[in-house]
Amino acid sequence: MKSILKPLLTIAAMALGMTAAATLPAYALVELNVNKGNVEPLPIAITDFQGGDALGAEISGIVSADLKRSGLFAPIDKSAFIEKISSPDATPRFDDWKVINAQALVTGSVTKEADGRIRAQYRLWDTFAGQQMSGEQFFANDANQRRVAHIIADAIYERLTGEKGYFDTRVVFIDESGAKNARKKRLAIMDQDGANVRYLSNGKSIVLTPRFSPNRQEITYMSYESGQPKVYLLQIETGQRELVGNFPGMTFAPRFSPDGQKVIMSLLRDDGNSNIFAMDLRSRSTTRLTNSTAIDTSPSYSPDGSQVVFTSDRGGRAQIYVMGADGSGQTRISFGDGVYSTPVWSPRGDLIAFTKQTGGEFQIGVMKTDGSGERILSSGFQQEGPTWAPNGRVLMFFRDSAGGPKLISVDLTGRNEQSIPTANFASDPAWSPLLE
Repeated sequence: MKSILKPLLTIAAMALGMTAAATLPAYALVELNVNKGNVEPLPIAITDFQGGDALGAEISGIVSADLKRSGLFAPIDKSAFIEKISSPDATPRFDDWKVINAQALVTGSVTKEADGRIRAQYRLWDTFAGQQMSGEQFFANDANQRRVAHIIADAIYERLTGEKGYFDTRVVFIDESGAKNARKKRLAIMDQDGANVRYLSNGKSIVLTPRFSPNRQEITYMSYESGQPKVYLLQIETGQRELVGNFPGMTFAPRFSPDGQKVIMSLLRDDGNSNIFAMDLRSRSTTRLTNSTAIDTSPSYSPDGSQVVFTSDRGGRAQIYVMGADGSGQTRISFGDGVYSTPVWSPRGDLIAFTKQTGGEFQIGVMKTDGSGERILSSGFQQEGPTWAPNGRVLMFFRDSAGGPKLISVDLTGRNEQSIPTANFASDPAWSPLLE
């Protein structure tokens, strides 16, 4: 199988004209406060990058689309621009940008190097302070042009918000095609914006719940190719695949530990009970973490690896529990009406996302790690399976509302819900960490 995640040949994060920027205090123009509800998007002007024929406009267009989808930025229509930037190295006429209320300005260029690589550079300006905030240049081969745009968008996002971006990432998911009663389900991977889709399986067997490893080179998933669901590891770069143990009964919901050295999952025994086990991928030794007569499933590690969140119906209906990574101190943290499922710990460590079924609808929500502060971000018919962007500010999930599932993202305010374009139906998304 061909390489899916092709690294940049060179990433030269070389500062451009930072003398002026060095005097500018490190502050954020966009304040992120998820408890306020509405976040007023920052008006930003993003000019077409010069050079490279249509490539410059394509790269700046991807940057603009990334920032707009975040809900934190409002790119200004180019028809409103007064100044025509003559050179990306020239200092803009800031008054021309202030009059159209552009609080930030992005200029840039794309050129072709003698060795065939492209060089993309950008400059970010604070128009009201009249100073450059940041500027970098990157080199890449032709196959990574879109990655350059995502990296630039991440750099701008971080400089303006003080938070890491999430645009240079991938999403692995289940591509679903065909009639509803005979769906072909294939493992697929794409950029976070829906571009560059690649298929990782042929659809001959049902596959479910793919999850990324923290090292970004492999995923774990379930396959029914043997007649029962088994957990597999897949090396994305090489296509090499291996079975994660040969357990009696059925295995469900595998996830990696934060260090990538373990896989945690639930195993269904002949007595009908499902308990949680962790497997060390080096020794292949297995440790049982729960031992109840209920159904314990959907485990997810905290980002420091010290705790595990999971669901259990030991109290009569499925609720969310937290325990130590060794199975100790199992404690229920959800007490709301309805049934909870698919909990997943935020990469920031501060929140747990979940699916909740109540009153005939499905909800995607978050709560603090002690169960307090529950907030519902999205409600609808048959939606589930949240996954976190690596900066812990955005969730993606799937919703089945028009004959088949589609991917949706929502930020922590619940105000910025976006549909992720896919060629076919799509389910079970899992967000990668930032690429390197």
